[in-house]
Amino acid sequence: MIHAARGTGKTNLALAIAYAVASGSELMGWRPLKARKVLYLDGEMLAAPMQERLAGIVKTATATPEPRMLQIITPDFQPGGMPDIATIGGQVSLNEAIPEGTELIIVDSLSSLARGEGRENDAESWLPIAQWTLGQRVLGRSILFLHHSGKNGAQRGTSKREDLLDSVLALRKPADGQHTPHARFEIHVEKSRSLSALGPMLVEMMPQPDGGSTWAWKPLDETNVERIRKMSEDGMSKREIAEELKIARSTVYRILARAGKQ
Repeated sequence: MIHAARGTGKTNLALAIAYAVASGSELMGWRPLKARKVLYLDGEMLAAPMQERLAGIVKTATATPEPRMLQIITPDFQPGGMPDIATIGGQVSLNEAIPEGTELIIVDSLSSLARGEGRENDAESWLPIAQWTLGQRVLGRSILFLHHSGKNGAQRGTSKREDLLDSVLALRKPADGQHTPHARFEIHVEKSRSLSALGPMLVEMMPQPDGGSTWAWKPLDETNVERIRKMSEDGMSKREIAEELKIARSTVYRILARAGKQ
């Protein structure tokens, strides 16, 4: 799961992931072992803006997916509406539409494609989706859920969802307070069975003169060093610094130790 507040940039990131997986190309230092067939289910955005975003990726891409390796389903081309994966009927309808050979399904987002889930905080309402997800796993498919964050910054709704997930990534607005017209966010790993070595990152989608876009990223520690030093010099405690920057206290200790201010 990738969760974030509205407008943070999770769809931009998910579409970049979809393109990288479908083309077998690199993204932020990661590369699939080979190209995989991807199905992108978008329950919120119409086809035209999705095509516009995809065109921006294509302009700066180093590889192109083979035909039908990346397929996108949007609500404006579905006469009966998007399937509801929280219902048996919706799951059956979706299963029939999944192209043969699909290995990654991106669900964007849970709130728009799991409408029958009922109350988000009700753990029982998650069970039908969990069962569908496990069924896809048996078929050799991976699922990437996009979801909204709550006011407390955690994924919205029941935490029961996370029991099934291999990884949970949170996109957060940068602690430095800088605002840009394009996507710019921090990536934090909240749960992982395979990404334990991935530390917090600052990521920015960089618009290019030709209308395309590229991604810039660096470890969050590098962006926080000077701020942590300044806060410490101003008399803030390590706990206060960690709370202000929304990072682990151990990170503050490590950076100050390197700077000789432990």
